[in-house]
Amino acid sequence: MVRGRRFGVLFDVDGTLVDSAYIHTLAWWQAFRQHQYDVPMAAIHRCVGMGGDRLVDTLLPAGRDREADAEILASHAAVFAQSWPSLRPFDGAKELLAQCHAGGLAVALASSARTQDLTATRKALGADAFIHAATSADDAKASKPAPDILVAALEAVGVAAAGAVYVGDAVWDMQAAAALGIPAIGVTCGGTSAAELREAGAAEVYNGPRDLLDNLQASAIGRLLTLESNPAGAQ
Repeated sequence: MVRGRRFGVLFDVDGTLVDSAYIHTLAWWQAFRQHQYDVPMAAIHRCVGMGGDRLVDTLLPAGRDREADAEILASHAAVFAQSWPSLRPFDGAKELLAQCHAGGLAVALASSARTQDLTATRKALGADAFIHAATSADDAKASKPAPDILVAALEAVGVAAAGAVYVGDAVWDMQAAAALGIPAIGVTCGGTSAAELREAGAAEVYNGPRDLLDNLQASAIGRLLTLESNPAGAQ
């Protein structure tokens, strides 16, 4: 737990900080094909950001043999792992985390990814020096859009929901934040439109980490930075 932090920023990872949303889409498409399910990529992409269990349950027929779900999840994991060396952060992602960290905010990753995949994306991001905590699918009973992972991230850094902002690229991120009353910042670099993110509850929308960084002081994160630097004003 991070001691003495009143405010913090939670970040989704895939599609938000690392350019992997479409890699996940392709990995799910291949996993479904391996198990004789022909699911359009567009439908898959709209569900990326959910936990894998919810994604499978949403996209496949209700009357299927659910005993095969675990094998599909394993197939996706194996296919996605082949792309680990190709993962790249979005422009400005590392600098955005560094700026939040330098401003005195707790910085946590709140991802629905498996622990192994989160390790790979963190390696690609190369920003561990600016991250106080990270939570994965293993830290939550229910995956996004349930808020469990965000709750775990808040607990990990010792910040109350009232003192946090969440940044994500999917409607499921916005819904998870809304469930806790946390202001959500949407980024469109994961492939979801600004209109969809706003409809799902985003208070602000930016093109990606660089755009958010360039407008940081005017953003919800900027307001936290102001409160952090002015203790009297936070009373």
